[in-house]
Amino acid sequence: MHLHNTLSGRKEEFVPLDPNRVTMYVCGPTVYSYAHIGNARPVVVFDVLSRVLRRRYPNVVYVRNITDIDDKINAAAKKEGVDIRVITDRYAAIYHDDMAALGARDPDHVPRVTEHLPEIIAMIEKLVASGHAYEAQGHVLFHTLSYADYGKLSGRDEQALMAGARVEVAPYKKHAGDFVLWKPSADDQPGWDSPWGRGRPGWHIECSAMADALLGETIDIHGGGHDLIFPHHENEIAQSTCAHGGKTFARYWLHNGFLNIDSQKMSKSVGNVLLVHELLKTIPGEVIRLVLMTGHYRQPVDWNDEVVGESRKKLDRLYGALRELADVEPAAGVGAPDAFIAALEDDINTPMALAELFELARAANKAQSADEKARIKAQMLDAGQLIGLLQMQPADWFALATAAADAPGADEIEALLAQRADARQNKQWAESDRIRDDLKARGVLVEDSKDGQRWRYL
Repeated sequence: MHLHNTLSGRKEEFVPLDPNRVTMYVCGPTVYSYAHIGNARPVVVFDVLSRVLRRRYPNVVYVRNITDIDDKINAAAKKEGVDIRVITDRYAAIYHDDMAALGARDPDHVPRVTEHLPEIIAMIEKLVASGHAYEAQGHVLFHTLSYADYGKLSGRDEQALMAGARVEVAPYKKHAGDFVLWKPSADDQPGWDSPWGRGRPGWHIECSAMADALLGETIDIHGGGHDLIFPHHENEIAQSTCAHGGKTFARYWLHNGFLNIDSQKMSKSVGNVLLVHELLKTIPGEVIRLVLMTGHYRQPVDWNDEVVGESRKKLDRLYGALRELADVEPAAGVGAPDAFIAALEDDINTPMALAELFELARAANKAQSADEKARIKAQMLDAGQLIGLLQMQPADWFALATAAADAPGADEIEALLAQRADARQNKQWAESDRIRDDLKARGVLVEDSKDGQRWRYL
């Protein structure tokens, strides 16, 4: 198995520190609002990776955190006049439901920052004691010049680091690039007691402390979006390495590319931010998931109406192949093809894996013998499990009501198809065509097959 390591800039063979306990930490959401479609991409990418790892290793521990201490959360709570927990509980629950709708399995641990304040404070104390952090005017800051390898992950020089960090200019800093580990809280802000007074942690230290608490001082894989390489992950490396006496923090760093909307960067100022919660009202979760897997995870993916429609059609083809095998029992002991597995183990190459899956669908449509059909069905279902697709019964997939709100319901459609069947039996072809065309105009496609009439929403 090979993964592209951002730290080395090349694809490397994946060799876990302990094959009996493979560890992976992925940065999760800050829960003050709904997740947008870009937030969903790392969820899908690392969900696939966790599934592949679990096939190879007996024990995989996957952690994805919840950030529930943040100035944006404070602002949202203040606006509503409620405690921050009201905001974070609400949007954490929605986030989990939305990601589940995309077929993402729950990680083994979903820690919240508020649950790990003692570990955060203890790690900051270690950094202060070892000379890597200092207290200044109620703040505790990490001294970046104390860590010689600062900038190695992002490959930036000193000038680029400062420009990219959008650093806060503060007279109490020893160096402009020093970042906050702990900051004071005003009386009207959430705060916790600490050796440096009442306050709250900085963003970067939170992930370091939670990873340490749940996975240990050195972890195998750390993942997240490309935008987190600097400063978040760069800072995580610095503080974790220094807190642990120079031990490696994460051995493999994986970062997914951006998601663009109609070839434009998603931005509130442009007004093209798409929320997963809203998209799911009209687009099946598996369609969204497939869109996010159509490109290699390290490359940008473009979200547009065309690719969404094409992804729906691709899933129609896959489910259509399984529908033809509805009466076939999958062959026992048969898993996904070697080429499919090899694609996923080659740096999570989902485009290549999907190509193999569509080859199986084509083979299914041509299969003649019972044994061949049983083998292909087993291979398709197992491949689907590995990438989180084909998780529905074909009949349920084709009955998904994703058309306009005024589309006819299943009962009305079945009644009209019964009328059409009578018309065809009486050779009333014009009436049969009229019913079919009327349904199509209302967003329902009718298909005639050897097994009778089938329908699905357009």
